[in-house]
Amino acid sequence: MRIGELSARTGVSRRSLRYYEEQGLLASRRSPSGQRCYDDEHAERVVLIQMFLAAGMSSRTIARMVPCMTEPNLDRARQALTVMNQERTRLSSAIDSLTASRDALDHLIDVNRTFVEEESG
Repeated sequence: MRIGELSARTGVSRRSLRYYEEQGLLASRRSPSGQRCYDDEHAERVVLIQMFLAAGMSSRTIARMVPCMTEPNLDRARQALTVMNQERTRLSSAIDSLTASRDALDHLIDVNRTFVEEESG
């Protein structure tokens, strides 16, 4: 598929797809006329990249994990594992913070709901 089809299929702009290539997150094949060519595996990679970016990972961090995803070997797996564990720890901490914030908000909602009900009742 060409870049326009990949863009439509994944909901990611052509500009972003080109950026992913510049950053080493995605590698296309080229047709004899120089057009970028992608397959289903590329679409899956783009979805994964989007997920990681949405979770707050930088493109630089994702790029450090890509070699293990494309052509794994022992050294790449070790390097990627280090990065992945660091990111997992960061995400877990962020989840814990978000959960605590939600719990505090739930408490304030309950307090204010009770107050409104008592004053209205």
